[in-house]
Amino acid sequence: MALGGQDVPQLKLEAAFGFNGHVFSGLRVHPDREHLIYPLGCTVILKKIEDGKQEFLHGHTNNVSCISVSKSGSYIASGQVNFMGFKASVIIWDYAQRTVYAELLHHKAKVEALDFSPNDKYLVSLGGQSDDSIIVWNIETKQAICRSPATTHSSGRCLTVQYSNTNDNIFVSAGSGTLRVWELDPNNKIQPTDCNMGRLKKMTMKCLEISDDDQFIFCGTTSGDIMKTSFKTRNLIDCGPAKTKYSLGVTALKMLKSGHLLVGSGSGTFTLCSGTNFKVLKEVQLEKGVTSIALRGEGQQFFVGTESAQMYRFSYDNFKAELIASSHNNAVKDVAIPFATSELFATCAEGDIRVWHIDNPVELMRITVPNVTCNSVDFMLDGRSIISAWNDGSIRVFGPKSARLKLIIHDAHRMGATAIAGTRDCRRIVSGGGEGQVRVWEVQHHSRPLPEIMAMHKATITCIKIKRNDKECVTASSDGACIIWDLVRFVSLQIIITNSQLQTVCYHPKEYQIITSGPDRKVAYWDVFDGSALREWEASPSGAINGMHISQDGKHFVTGGEDKLVRVWDYMEGVVTHVGIAHGGTITSVKICDNNSTLLSTSADGAVLRWKFPHPLSS
Repeated sequence: MALGGQDVPQLKLEAAFGFNGHVFSGLRVHPDREHLIYPLGCTVILKKIEDGKQEFLHGHTNNVSCISVSKSGSYIASGQVNFMGFKASVIIWDYAQRTVYAELLHHKAKVEALDFSPNDKYLVSLGGQSDDSIIVWNIETKQAICRSPATTHSSGRCLTVQYSNTNDNIFVSAGSGTLRVWELDPNNKIQPTDCNMGRLKKMTMKCLEISDDDQFIFCGTTSGDIMKTSFKTRNLIDCGPAKTKYSLGVTALKMLKSGHLLVGSGSGTFTLCSGTNFKVLKEVQLEKGVTSIALRGEGQQFFVGTESAQMYRFSYDNFKAELIASSHNNAVKDVAIPFATSELFATCAEGDIRVWHIDNPVELMRITVPNVTCNSVDFMLDGRSIISAWNDGSIRVFGPKSARLKLIIHDAHRMGATAIAGTRDCRRIVSGGGEGQVRVWEVQHHSRPLPEIMAMHKATITCIKIKRNDKECVTASSDGACIIWDLVRFVSLQIIITNSQLQTVCYHPKEYQIITSGPDRKVAYWDVFDGSALREWEASPSGAINGMHISQDGKHFVTGGEDKLVRVWDYMEGVVTHVGIAHGGTITSVKICDNNSTLLSTSADGAVLRWKFPHPLSS
């Protein structure tokens, strides 16, 4: 990647802890039956089903919004979202080479859906709300051969497309009050025929499935019905189930060779039902709404993705849900790594804290606290406690193995607890709140410890770092001040005033300097002893810096923020040595493991990424 006119090496992405469950039909099984394919941020992930090994397809500049796999398995197609006024790309990937085969640019702002023709001759793409057009692409020539408005003026948005299973010249589109069969003529023009939906013409269809012999079209509706339409006559045949509709609508459909349907709903109900009368044969209740169903082979095994970013594996025989992957489905607020180990780490978000094994992208433990958000998390040095700050104003301490709540300090901060850190002797917790106060808690001797209060900040405390001798700490605040505190006398030792809000602060390992950053996009170096500014430069051309961390040897540090790029910097030279491109959301936090081999980054779309840190410790 070119930064400042120079080519900067890219960080190597080693693992992705996450799955974008909000992408409908975003979970696919490759025809080789060995790989799951799914999006996370601006990356397409290929994950081996048996051993979990991951590969990554990089090329998109924003969140991947849809995925399709050709029936031969030779190609993968993915579309993305983009900012209003900009075109959103469709990328066709060569599966064997794991490279970009073609990049197609015509749709505005978003690609809503994609599908390949049965013989890999064409790809059909559907634009989003501001585009609302259908384009047919010739895969061999990599050119668009025709384009048409997806709907008429009297109908609503088109939401999905699917190709015929037997004919390269026919595909179907569906959406809000629209169900159309499209035919490609010899002059490379497409002509739609509207299906007769009778009294159901105002229904919204979010998913569709065509029977293998192209006899029937099945559509899942937001009202909880399944519509069955004749492919040949374009007339409605049936609508069911008659007695019990699917709560929160039908959101995913997949037909088995037997003719039965797998049905997922917005409420998390997942069923096997008859394709003739829609009678439910088997049923399972999942945690959140179903967004994807993917068959492995003939359907004896299948995978289900949900909007809560969970992946389940089912076998046809027992129809029991096996959770094979889980991740955050909302913004990850913070990441923490235990001292002197690089085996585990913890992340926090709305409603929970999760502990992961760093070498294997699998969740080991989840600590759930419903209806509140964990803003900050840290491990005590002895590894016996996970300390956390929550937006209900509480500080909660948990056992890292049992997940048992060991201590809760209610009303620790009046406007929510926003930052937290533990001392090396494991006897005290330093916390910051939305009201701007810094509080020090003795946690060894009281069931409800009384704090020492340091109140000089005028706004939210965003970051706390404690000196190794436990006698001082530094706090950053959105009031633009950075204060060094005496943790013995509980007074300020140094106040640094900046011209912008501050989001993050770090001690250099030798503790004679601190570095700060925030919404002004600048990294600044400060002298600890007199508070003087030493140097400053712009660390990002656009967007705030939200996370920053210095390596154990002090030679490098890493930043991440709203531009979605992870940057590794040389501390002395102030130049970027490497850049990481994979996040599709704003980066919220970054951490370097103590052994300088691994870098972790989290983002607002729920992703947690593990990178190879390019500067190992000198032997």
